[in-house]
Formats: sequence, C-alpha cells, structure tokens
Amino acid sequence: MFRKILIANRGEIACRVMDTARRMGVATVAVYSDADAAAKHVAVADEAVHIGGAAPADSYLRGDVIIQAALDTGAGAIHPGYGFLSENPEFVEAVEAAGLVFIGPSASAIRAMGLKDAAKVLMVDSGVPVVPGYHGANQDAAFLKAEAGKIGYPVLIKAVAGGGGKGMRLVESAAGFADALDSARSEAVTSFGNGDVLVEKYITAPRHIEIQVFGDGKHAVHLFERDCSLQRRHQKVIEEAPAPGMPEAVRAAMGAAAVKAAEAIGYSGAGTVEFIVDGSGGLRVDGFWFMEMNTRLQVEHPVTEAITGVDLVEWQLRVAAGEGLPMRQQDLRITGHSFEARLYAEDVPAGFLPATGRLDHLQFAAAARIESGVREGDEISPWYDPMIAKIVTHGSTRKIALKQLEAALAATDVGGTVTNLAFLGNLTRHAGFVAGEVDTGLIERDLVALSHEPEAGLAVIGLAALVAAGLDAPAAPVTGFTLWAPLRRTIELQLGDDALAVIVELTGPDAARVSLDAEQLQFSRMQGRWQAEGAALRRAVRRGGQVHVFGHGAWSFDVIDPLARAGDHGGDGNLIEAPMPGLVKAVFATAGQVVSKGDRLAILEAMKMEHTLEAARDGVVAEVLVAGGDQVEAGAALIRLEADDSEVAA
Repeated sequence: MFRKILIANRGEIACRVMDTARRMGVATVAVYSDADAAAKHVAVADEAVHIGGAAPADSYLRGDVIIQAALDTGAGAIHPGYGFLSENPEFVEAVEAAGLVFIGPSASAIRAMGLKDAAKVLMVDSGVPVVPGYHGANQDAAFLKAEAGKIGYPVLIKAVAGGGGKGMRLVESAAGFADALDSARSEAVTSFGNGDVLVEKYITAPRHIEIQVFGDGKHAVHLFERDCSLQRRHQKVIEEAPAPGMPEAVRAAMGAAAVKAAEAIGYSGAGTVEFIVDGSGGLRVDGFWFMEMNTRLQVEHPVTEAITGVDLVEWQLRVAAGEGLPMRQQDLRITGHSFEARLYAEDVPAGFLPATGRLDHLQFAAAARIESGVREGDEISPWYDPMIAKIVTHGSTRKIALKQLEAALAATDVGGTVTNLAFLGNLTRHAGFVAGEVDTGLIERDLVALSHEPEAGLAVIGLAALVAAGLDAPAAPVTGFTLWAPLRRTIELQLGDDALAVIVELTGPDAARVSLDAEQLQFSRMQGRWQAEGAALRRAVRRGGQVHVFGHGAWSFDVIDPLARAGDHGGDGNLIEAPMPGLVKAVFATAGQVVSKGDRLAILEAMKMEHTLEAARDGVVAEVLVAGGDQVEAGAALIRLEADDSEVAA
C-alpha cells in the first residue's frame, strides 16, 4: 500500500478521498489555487502545495505542476478525483512517466471511452446496445442536420468530449437545429476544447440508469445500478440506488453489459457505464442503450457504497497498489435503499443561476452522511462548481430512505447565500417521485411547483425581528415592563425588495407579541428558543447585519439601523446587469439596435456554464458597456437601453 498520495483535486471529493486514506493509514497531500488557500481540503490534508492562480487553467489543470508537487512531497501516487484531469489520458501518461502511480484506469482505457462517438462504435463491436444516431467524423453542419432528419426528431446534440450536460442540446424540430448546434459547439469548446458533436435519437420517456463497475485490468465486477433520472438541463439533482421498479432480469442484463464494456478495454479502477432506458411500460431487457462510460469515480458514488457496504475509494487505492479485485460478483449484495441530494449555492427563482457568497452559518443533519468541501465561514467562489454538500441517506426501504432525506434537508441550515434547499425539499415530497415514477423530464414538467419558494409569513418575520432585537441570547432580559404597559420596540428589516417595520412587544416572562401592519402573532420562549403560536418550529441565527431563519424554507433578512439608513438610489430599470461574476463570452447588441423582449443580448460564462442575457422589454440599445473577453463582477452594467416613452413622460 502507498505511504503517501497526492489528491489532484479540490472541494468535497478531495476531502472524501482524504477520509478513506486517513483510515487506511495513508498520508495525503493537497494542492490548492490562490482562491483555495484557506479551503477545507487544504486544512484536513497532511501537507498542501500551492499550484497557481484561481482559474482552473492556472492551477488544477496544470498537470506538470501537480506531478512535480507529488515528487517534491514524496507521494507515490496521484488520485485525480473527478473533473479537472481525471479523464485526461496525457496526464495519466505523464504521471506514469514520472515514476508515479495513477489511481485510476489506463490512458488507453480513458481514450477508448473519452470520445462518445468512438466509444459507441466500440460498444457496437462488443455487443453492447447503443441508441440510434450519428457518431461519425463528418462535422459539417448541413450533413449533421441531414442525419438528424434521418434519425427523426426529437434528437439530442451531444459534445463527443462532453459530460455534466455541457455541450448538450435537445432539438425538437429541424427549424431549431442550426442554432442548437452552434450553441452546443460553443459550450463544448469552452468546457473541453473540442467542438465535435454526435447526434442521437431522443428517447421521449427516458430514464438515466447507470451501472457502477470496478476492474483490475483483466476482470471486472459491477456493484449494481444507480437511478439518476431526476435531472434538470442534464444535470443530476437527486440520485438513488437501487433503481425503483428494477426487475432482477433487467438488472442482470445491464450489469452484464456494463462488465462487458469494462472488460473490452481492460478497465482498472472505478468507472460508471451510463445507459439511457425507455421507461414507458416498465423496464425491459431490450429497453436500455449505452450512452457513455465515465472513467473515474462519480459524484454520486456514496449511494452505491451505502447499499453495498463497499468503500470505493479504498478499492481504488488497493487495486492501484497492485491488489486484485477485493470481492467476487457473487459476493456482492444490495442492502436497503439510498438517496443523495446535491445541495448547491444557486438562485432557483432566477433560473437556477449559480450563486456566490460567504457561508455565514452552516449546519447539517446529524443523522445523514454529509460529503462537503466547505465549512462555516468559507466563501463560495465564482471560479468553481458551487456545490455546498452532498446529503446522503440510507434506509431499509425506499420509502424510509426518502423520508430520511426529507428530514435531513429540513434540518440543514445555510446562511449567507441562496441555495436550492427548498427545491430539493419539494422534490422529496413530489407525488410522482415518492411513487418511484421517475424519468428525466419529471422536473421540467413540474418546474413551477417544484421551484416554489415558501413565503415568509409573520411567524418567520416575527422570529427574525425577535433575534434582530437581541432577544435570542440565553441571558436576554425578556421580562422588562415600562410602567404598566409592555415594552414595545420597532425593528426594521429588509427581505429582498420589501422593507418591514415590525413591532415587538414583550407581554410577560418569555412571551412576546409581534405585529406587522394589521396582523399580530404571539410568541413564547422555551429553552431559549422562540416559537410562534400555531406555527412550525423554526431556527434563527444572527450573523453581523443579517438574520437567517431556517425550517421548511430559508430566509435572510437585513437588519436596518434607522440612524445609518442610506438614501434610496434606485436604478433606472434599463440596465442589463451581470447576475454573477463571470467572463463576457459574447455580445450581440450594438448601440442603436432595436431589440424585442427576449432577444439574446450577451452570453456570460461563469462556473463553467454559459448564461444567456436577454432583453427584458422591447426597446433600443443606447449603450454597450462591455466587450467579449471582459471579466465582470456581479451587478456590473453590461448594456443600457434607451428610456421608454413612459419614463420620458414621467
């Protein structure tokens, strides 16, 4: 076994690998960028090496610097995690040329599966079923459109070097093919440096079911399936294992196909064979097709670990150190059911835009398995994926595991940035998902209901006011009266665009009445916690000038000091602003141009995703304030429209 390994990654996966390495007595070396100098993975490693600037190209993608760091610290092997260099065959070759061990598959195996088109040809030759489509080398736009017509719409355009939904576009008809192709290619070049695509038939009732495989270079086993159908824009949201409604015959057929795929390329280490499955009419042995193979550990690997009792990272280290497969196929069993929810810093009402911010308060459910690369006080950086944590539950049945996930999400508190926490909670209560009726279109069909953010009623606002008044401290004096009237105070709060003047009255020992406009609500305090009469129990904390309230939703209030309140300097409403820090990828507007509501004006690239900025109304472009290639901060003015007639008249 290795004495020391270097983890060529960051965040939660780096911390995850370190956990197992520490248990096995293996020392760990972290690498970090300028943006990650104070990151959790740096703090928990035995050693840490600075490797460059904040941008991945200046740090986590610098294979030569990472290899030198491993040599300098005496590490014997490099674990790539996922993303970054994990599926880069040139990096694997460079690692081995330096006399180090790459904890993962061979460069040849990665190359065999790295391009989706070539991989599908290999799978056809190996007898693995594939989806009808064009996977060839001809990348002429007219030719690809003609092939799409032969396949039959709807079709899916996919970057051959892609992953994570990037460089992927659904096309419903021939009229939208050209624009979708341009967009997919642009995002593919940005994300992977390769604009080639393939075109496939889109399955109208699809499920995304993947098989976890593990090989030692000669033989492979599978560790059963994960259902990853709950997706939005091809990004996985909640994963589970095993797949609901999976017949044993289909499980065996899919597992055998996945093992055949792994053994066809002499696969070593952990990998995932992804299948698109026709979910209409139940799962069938003739209703699944190979999509791609991920030649690395997957984000969702904890659900497989939960149902099998296997530590996949331990297996990775053992096989990379020269051992054979730790278990035989016949020895592997499924026990219970597991879910994983991906908690992100993102603004759901704004269209799931990635968010940044300082994690002023962070608390997870004690009963769940938490995979996280951040701590309270850390910053969510604009440079990397905005994941806060993976929340994993395991129960004896699917129903129990899902209830555990719902409870774990309800007990999770994140203050300082917006998150998808309420969205995840809504998913756990979705009738179709609860019943196991999942497919990749479920979220989009019910997006409005699932994206609903709970309203902040007086129970929430009142609790925020009590905490803002300092009445949550254990020693807070809550029995004071003035003459024969209760102590009364106005607390000013800001929630989004709403200014709230909340009246707090102490009506007795550990009792208060809160009023807002004509509405009133009684609160009582027990064991230091305020509880609204007839309302659910909620939690609240104050961090600086904000109060965060949690429980069946999350709300952040700004506490306003009336003496320090600044004047209102509202904007003119005509600016198109950057919703987050990022790179201006393209600008389509010019001064004097007439635009209509919804017209594409610019593309902002942030957190490895492209975001289209559109005109909010009809108008005329007065001024373009940025150019392609500019790096901008959140709220930066990008394009200004001329004032409309109503503003001029006013």
